[in-house]
Amino acid sequence: MNAYSPIGPVVGIVGAGQLARMTQPPAIALGVELRLLAGAPDESAARVIVDTRIGDYRSLDDLRDFAKGCHAITFDHEHVPGEHIRALIEEGHAVHPGADALIHAQNKVVMRERLTAIGAPCPAWARVSTAGEAAAFAAEHGWPMVLKAITGGYDGRGVWVCHSEEDAAEAFAAGGPLLVEAFVPFERELAVLVARSPHGQGVSYPVVETVQRDGICVEVLAPAPGLDPEEAAEAQRIALSIADELGVTGLLAVEMFQTRHGLLVNELAMRPHNSGHWTIEGSRTSQFEQHLRAVLDLPLGTPDMTAPVVVMANLLGGDDPDLFKRYEHVMAHDPGVKVHFYGKQVRPGRKIGHVTAVGEDLDEVRARARHAAVHLMTGEYT
Repeated sequence: MNAYSPIGPVVGIVGAGQLARMTQPPAIALGVELRLLAGAPDESAARVIVDTRIGDYRSLDDLRDFAKGCHAITFDHEHVPGEHIRALIEEGHAVHPGADALIHAQNKVVMRERLTAIGAPCPAWARVSTAGEAAAFAAEHGWPMVLKAITGGYDGRGVWVCHSEEDAAEAFAAGGPLLVEAFVPFERELAVLVARSPHGQGVSYPVVETVQRDGICVEVLAPAPGLDPEEAAEAQRIALSIADELGVTGLLAVEMFQTRHGLLVNELAMRPHNSGHWTIEGSRTSQFEQHLRAVLDLPLGTPDMTAPVVVMANLLGGDDPDLFKRYEHVMAHDPGVKVHFYGKQVRPGRKIGHVTAVGEDLDEVRARARHAAVHLMTGEYT
C-alpha cells in the first residue's frame, strides 16, 4: 500500500497559505485527508500537509492531475481561472465554490452588478476608465471618492482614496482597470461569516467588528460590541441571502460598513477568512471545520461561541525574525492566550500569525490579546 493511500474522503486545496495550513487540524479530527497544490515545498501549508503536490494553479493540466482521486476541491485563495474550474466540473469533479460563484470574489465589477441586482445594500459605484470619469463621479457623489482595482487587490492594496482628479490620475498610473465607489463615512467595519452546503443548508457565525490599520485587519472583536440585535440579525440575513443568491458552497465572508443609515456591503471572500480565525478557540465549530463540512456536503456544525467574548489580534512581521524567543513571556504571563504561527518567513507588515483570547469582559480580553500580540511582534510590554 502506498504511504499516501487515503483512509477517508480526500479534499484537495488549491493554494498553500495559512488558510490551508489551519485546515489540517480539523481535517485530522474529521478523518478527512487533505491534498495540497502548492507552488513550492516551503510554503506555509506545504510544511504540514503530507500529500503535497507541486504545481501551478494557472495550469489546467496541473489542476487535472491534482484533482484525480479527490472527493472535493476547494481553494486557499481566489485566483484560479474560472475557465479551469468549469473544465474540472465538466469532467466530473466536485469543486466548491464553483466558477459562477467565485467570480464575484475575483471581479469587483461583477460583484457590484450582481449585488445591486439582488438588492443588497452597496455604496454608489461605477466602472471608470479615466481620471476625468472618476472626477465626474465625484462631482455627483462627493469628494473624496475611492478607486479600486477590479481584480487582485487585498489588504489595502489596489485601493486609493482620492481627494482630487490628480489623485485619481496617480491611481490610474499605478494600473487598471478600476472602478469608483462613493466614500463611505462609516462608524465601524463589520464582518459576517456564513457557510452554505451544496444542498443549501446555511449557518451564520455571530457578527464581528474588524479593526483596520493601513488597510490591514489588526483585530477582530466577537461578537461586535454594542451592536443592536436587530441590526446584527439583518447583517446575518444579508450575508446568508448573498450566499444563496450567488450559489456559494463553503464559506462566505461578507465585509460590511456600519453607517448612521444602515449597513453597506464592502467586499466578499469565498474561503476561510481572517475575520473568522477567532473561531478556532471561540466557536464550537471553527471556520476551517465548517468549510470542510460544507464542501463535503456534511451537516454543518453549530457556530455557537465558547465564551461571551473572543478577541483575535493579528501578528504582523517586523524587523526581528525570531518571534519564538518571546513565547516564554506570553505563555507565562497568560496561559489562556492561544498563539498561532503560520510558518511564513517574517517580513515587515506581513501577516505571520495571530493570537486569540476568550473571556467575559471585552476590555479585559482585548487587553490580554493586545499584550500578547505586541510582545510577540516587538518585544515590548503593554
